[in-house]
Amino acid sequence: MISYEQIAIRIAIAAVYGALIGLERERKNWSAGMRTHMMVCVGACLFMIVSAFGFSDVLGTENVNLDPSRIAAQVVSGIGFIGAGTILFLKQGAIRGLTTAAGLWTVAAIGLATGGGMYFAAGITTVLAIAILWALQPIERILTKKYKKRTLNIITSTTRNSGHILNELLAVDPEEIYDFSLEKQDGNYLIQLTFEKVDLEKIEGVIEILNKHPDVSGIYWAR
Repeated sequence: MISYEQIAIRIAIAAVYGALIGLERERKNWSAGMRTHMMVCVGACLFMIVSAFGFSDVLGTENVNLDPSRIAAQVVSGIGFIGAGTILFLKQGAIRGLTTAAGLWTVAAIGLATGGGMYFAAGITTVLAIAILWALQPIERILTKKYKKRTLNIITSTTRNSGHILNELLAVDPEEIYDFSLEKQDGNYLIQLTFEKVDLEKIEGVIEILNKHPDVSGIYWAR
């Protein structure tokens, strides 16, 4: 069994590592913030300590076989329940919270490494996790802005003149349209057009024309 000092040090280090990653999520006002990440990391650390050292008193007993990794292994699957709670499925197929869920999974791994005394592995993973979540974000935004598809939502009161609306949009450039859908929502009809490449100047001109259409009650870009 390890000493009380070692137990305290490992749990304290796990709390610090969890807090560092949690602060990045906290500044974006996510539901899983600093305290959640700290609790996950500390809990995973304690599970690892219990798994590795908690049954040392029965080791060597006749007919007793123990797998020291069994409890710790359950953290990997168990953290999935917490991660699933941070994922939000929004309208139009949008999903949010995947990065936070992945962060919680990583924090659990950091806690396990810390509980096992692998301080360097836990420390370098914490540094890399913060770099991925924070430092790489500007690069991701640049790439997303350049290659991300954009969806235009058009709300109409009837589908009677939808052909006219589509003709206006197709006049921009049919090759730019990646996907099209039509669905009924609360008595109105939602037309969704996803553009692979967007020429905002041309699209804005078409939007201005469609805004004057009597059957069109709203036009907006999906987030």
